[in-house]
Amino acid sequence: MSKISSAAFADTKPHYDILDGLRGVAAIMVVWFHLFEAYATSHLDQRINHGYLAVDFFFILSGFVIGYAYDDRWKKKMSVKDFLKRRLIRLHPMVVMGAVIGAVMFYFQGCSVWDVSAVSLSMLLTATLLNALLIPATPGSEIRGLGEMYPLNGPSWSLFFEYIGNVLYALFIRKLPTRALSVLVLLAGCGLAAFAVWGPLGDICVGFAMDGDNMLGGSLRLLFAFSAGLLLSRVFKPVRIRGAFWICALAIVTLLSVPRIEHLWMNGLYDTLCAVVLFPLLVCLGASGKTTDRVTTRVCKFLGDISYPLYMVHYPFIYLYYAWVKNENLTFTESLPGALALVAGSVILAYLCLKLYDEPVRRFLTDRFLRREK
Repeated sequence: MSKISSAAFADTKPHYDILDGLRGVAAIMVVWFHLFEAYATSHLDQRINHGYLAVDFFFILSGFVIGYAYDDRWKKKMSVKDFLKRRLIRLHPMVVMGAVIGAVMFYFQGCSVWDVSAVSLSMLLTATLLNALLIPATPGSEIRGLGEMYPLNGPSWSLFFEYIGNVLYALFIRKLPTRALSVLVLLAGCGLAAFAVWGPLGDICVGFAMDGDNMLGGSLRLLFAFSAGLLLSRVFKPVRIRGAFWICALAIVTLLSVPRIEHLWMNGLYDTLCAVVLFPLLVCLGASGKTTDRVTTRVCKFLGDISYPLYMVHYPFIYLYYAWVKNENLTFTESLPGALALVAGSVILAYLCLKLYDEPVRRFLTDRFLRREK
């Protein structure tokens, strides 16, 4: 997942406030998508059923904003090392925080699905270190037993692919002329469509585990969406649109909430339509719009500020909520107060992490490793 605030490095360029806000809307939808995992037998019957597509939206935003913020800097002799340091400073403090919160919460998450009492403290500390360093666990070797790359904080998997996208951009993709980049986007889009429509799953809800389908599908999701966002940053021409934030926000909520489509190929076609056609269109519309009133401006800023921290800190509490629901055999109605508290508490925690940890750490690291070199 990438963060629009990276554009802050391009000091002379206008900021896309609406894209910030849309990223926050998608992040909140991810929280609700994960909440309903407690009542699903799989993502096939999960409510907010296509919430997993938010990651594809994030990857497109990532490519768009990185291209917008950094493409011109290579002409000014920015080095690969400097670019990667900037991205690490921007992204990694919250990776560490998510791992730490996941570790602190781990022994409170016991239920019939995973036995936390069987995990020793040394195993937990090892898993915490691996998660903090973004080193993925392989199926059968991780402490929760679900096959996740990052058993303490599941959403870290998308940061694993985000880092791959950043490295590919720095070493290869940024050097492609626009025509060659268009060919890459077309080929990756065809590959993603083939995986979604004719693949074994009928969807692109993949990338979170180190097995064949997840690694193939996750790589296709990243390669298409990141490259498509980069291409959009090069060819984008704004159009006139009023109320862009509210129109696009409603579209995101609607697209991510659509129920599972019964036939595999039809659901895969829907995923392809969203990831390959509609999300790039929404990015273009969001980048075209302007916030013209105080309320929309403040909403977009707040949502943009908390979006990445929210994505990175909410999931340990989803594990806790899941265990509570299973242990108490609760219906959704019975657990609704807890669900609302989880969403509100995650937003508050995200804001506190941003102000008390993420921003100060990034300022320190920027002063220490970037500004002194100028």
